Amino acid sequence: MKAIQFTIDEGLLAELDAAPEVQRDGRSAVLRLAIASYLHDQRERTLAERYRHAYGQGGGLGPQFAGWEDQGQWPEE
Repeated sequence: MKAIQFTIDEGLLAELDAAPEVQRDGRSAVLRLAIASYLHDQRERTLAERYRHAYGQGGGLGPQFAGWEDQGQWPEE
């Protein structure tokens, strides 16, 4: 692991230090978890936005697949 330095508002630091998880596991562990959670959420938002952009334009499958829209059906049993 690599040690880093950053600034934090004193009120936010006091609130962080009062959290039971910080008292039990330490600041570094809780901040690592918070950063990992933030990055995961950011990746999920980016992926969701890419899907919205790709499928939300109402263009269907695109001109290269014109006429094939009804071909992706389950066979009758």
